[in-house]
Amino acid sequence: MKAEEIIEAARARTRPQPNRFLEELAAGRVTEAGLRRLAGEQYRILVSDRRSFSLLASRFPENPAGDLFLGLAAGEGRALTLLHRFAGAFGWAEPDLTAYEPHPSAQAYPAFVAQCAAYGPRSAIVTAMLTNLDEWGGYCARVAEILAGPYGLAEEAVEFFRFFSAPPPGFAAQATAVIQAGLDAGDDPAEAVRAARLLHAYETWFWDSLLEL
Repeated sequence: MKAEEIIEAARARTRPQPNRFLEELAAGRVTEAGLRRLAGEQYRILVSDRRSFSLLASRFPENPAGDLFLGLAAGEGRALTLLHRFAGAFGWAEPDLTAYEPHPSAQAYPAFVAQCAAYGPRSAIVTAMLTNLDEWGGYCARVAEILAGPYGLAEEAVEFFRFFSAPPPGFAAQATAVIQAGLDAGDDPAEAVRAARLLHAYETWFWDSLLEL
């Protein structure tokens, strides 16, 4: 099968869902405590995903996969620096982020990425990331817009969300090449579509969990 066929099939199974957190944020009903929860959950996700992408780079060092996974790991490291600026806007530093108690539903996302990194095929996690990218990026762009607008946060504090609002240049083409390489090596196409469906669901769980106490 062609990578483009897998991507199309995955996108058909991952229709965007209403984002209740964004609705509450736009209405000005997310408190400072809620924004701290967002920072705390994201901290755990970034730390985990950086390790997962590094592991994937060691499992699949040949290009285009090697470069893609190393780039993703580096991106998570950059995002961690920017996240500290967001958390700092509410008085949180590294000890606060590490002490934060994460919500199980929010952490299903990085747990699944770690599972894929440990023993999944390369095409599965890349298909899942690629099909989820537009939705995640759109959410981040909207969060940045709201926080810099009605919430009055400084640009430095919302740079974390700006960073994720658009994919890295050339990412789609690089990801498609990795998916095709996996398929050519015998990866199960159904596993790639399944991974996209699951990651999409965990993305929804993440945002919903931010409204749970």
